[in-house]
Amino acid sequence: MVRRPRVAFSVRSRLIVAIAVLVGAALLAAGVAMWVVESRRIDQSIDAAIAQEFAEFRAATAADPGMGADAQLESFLARTLPDDGEIVWMYPTTGGPKYIGDSDRNLLDSPRFSALVEDLRASGGLRTFDAAGARYRVGVLPVQEGDRTAALVVSRDRTQAQEQLNDLLITYALVGLLALVVVVAASSWLAGRLLRPLTLLRDTARDISAGSLDERLEVTGHDDLTDLQITFNAMLDRLEAAFATQRRMLDDAGHELRTPLTVLRGHLEVMAPDDPADVEETRALLLDEIDRMSRLVDELLVLAKARRPDFIRLEPVDLPTLGDGVAARCRALADRDWRTDLSAEGEALLDGQRVTQALLQLADNAARHTQEGDLITIGSKSSPTSVEFWVSDTGPGVPPELREEIFDRFTTTSSHDGFGLGLSIVSAIAEAHGGRVTLDDSPAGSGAVFRLRLPREEDR
Repeated sequence: MVRRPRVAFSVRSRLIVAIAVLVGAALLAAGVAMWVVESRRIDQSIDAAIAQEFAEFRAATAADPGMGADAQLESFLARTLPDDGEIVWMYPTTGGPKYIGDSDRNLLDSPRFSALVEDLRASGGLRTFDAAGARYRVGVLPVQEGDRTAALVVSRDRTQAQEQLNDLLITYALVGLLALVVVVAASSWLAGRLLRPLTLLRDTARDISAGSLDERLEVTGHDDLTDLQITFNAMLDRLEAAFATQRRMLDDAGHELRTPLTVLRGHLEVMAPDDPADVEETRALLLDEIDRMSRLVDELLVLAKARRPDFIRLEPVDLPTLGDGVAARCRALADRDWRTDLSAEGEALLDGQRVTQALLQLADNAARHTQEGDLITIGSKSSPTSVEFWVSDTGPGVPPELREEIFDRFTTTSSHDGFGLGLSIVSAIAEAHGGRVTLDDSPAGSGAVFRLRLPREEDR
């Protein structure tokens, strides 16, 4: 009994998890990208607003260059309307700072803020300033009056804009989570439908045994899984045919082996050990039966190998040489009028030994169905795409009722009680080459012509 490994996760589960991870990773990456882009946009918009305030101040002072620095700052603050979260400060040459905008104690009470302004009073610039958990963007513009320096300061609260971005991200996360749930649910349903053929294939394969190979998958759809279903059904067809052929061959082989074994036992039981003539006669008969069984075993082994990929070994074979070798071997089979009609020329991609085996089998079959002196012809011809060998004889021929089954295993004729495996071997060799063996239609009593047609190249 084959133990099946415990399945921790099914293909469907792994597919759903993979989709969930990919979609979740994509949503997360999009969220991070949005946060980075929007954060930069917030900083750029704040810096642009500060730069705009400075530009407006420069434009105002350029219109009245005779005013002092403090007066310029006083005049600018008087006509400036700060935006939400914005405070415009003036740091005069003498005295304390003044501002316009919403009062923000985080800045008013922070000595660090004053130190930052003093640090930038001479050079100017933009800095980020944190106070009491809030973040500000501070810009300082120096204003010279002789050897004294005043400063225009603009501070904008960045925290409010960041909180809006954080709220947007929370909304995005909730929507993304809902979308992920919907995608996982949809992918679970879709994976179940897509993988249903595989589930049916698994269940069918689990239910199949050597005795029940008639089950088939219901072919549905027009995709790769449909091709898999068709391929699986075709495999079952081949397995069913192979098992049926195997069972029939074993039954026939058992029947055929039982007969010579019965003959062996019967003659051994009635043999008179003290009668040399009886012993010699029994010995000859038993050896003949043993030869018959040995031939049967050898032929069964050849047929068993016929389905293996290494049954034939293709290589370029010279056709005239092959024909001459077959003809020379055939003359030793029996005392017949052996003739040749070998016209095939050139080379063909064949297994020379297997083709010789098939032709010798056809020649032996012809010899066993003819009499001494009868004519047997070995012939061949070729074309650019195929090569054909044939063996013809002047024997009694094949009865019409046996023409359809003459190549089946263990088929016998009334004129010969052999095992009937020879022509099956010839057929197996032909099929392994991508060809076939045929019997010509001829009137009864006019002999038989068996033809072996094989492709010339490896387009099989």
